[in-house]
Amino acid sequence: RREPLALINLKKKSEETGEEELASRLDHCKAKATRHIFLIRHSQYNLEGRADKDRTLTPLGREQAELTGHRLASLGLKFDQIIHSSMTRATETTEIISKHLPGVKKISTDLLREGAPIEPDPPVSHWKPEAVQYYEDGARIEAAFRNFIHRAEAAQEEDSYEIFVCHANVIRYIVCRALQFPPEGWLRLSLNNGSITHLVIRPNGRVALRTLGDTGFMPPDKITRT
Repeated sequence: RREPLALINLKKKSEETGEEELASRLDHCKAKATRHIFLIRHSQYNLEGRADKDRTLTPLGREQAELTGHRLASLGLKFDQIIHSSMTRATETTEIISKHLPGVKKISTDLLREGAPIEPDPPVSHWKPEAVQYYEDGARIEAAFRNFIHRAEAAQEEDSYEIFVCHANVIRYIVCRALQFPPEGWLRLSLNNGSITHLVIRPNGRVALRTLGDTGFMPPDKITRT
């Protein structure tokens, strides 16, 4: 609901100025800048951890985060912020990446925590969460999509570059939603640890996917998907 026509009250249109005033009000609501969204999957972590606090990054995972941070820094972009999941593995990945991007503010959010966004189609036999998990996680992950993935606000004058450090399920669902693909297909996508997915959101609301799960900057022996 960020289409300019959805942001104004058409009933308040002046009968005297008519279409001229409507055009002016629409211009005032139109986005002018492009948003660049970099979705980073957390690095490899300890799968044996029983609680979230125990699921810390492995030594390899810390190496992966260093490589991802170095890659992001090498792009030479002025990043506006890093928004990350509040889960341990995403927080630790963010801390390592942020060392390569000094001065970029970090924001933690529960909205980006891992979960089951929507029942996948086709179904898979190796992963079948309880139905209630789709309702609980799905509403939250959809809220994350609506909150973070949208065209720039009308007041934004310059293009922005934002980093989101989160989880494979969340990123895959966001990509499907952003590209207006059936979201049930999210599990058909695969993402490596520490990978970079780059979405571009134009002022007119059109979205392009520049990279999906890029880890070409990592040596082959450092790449994992766990």
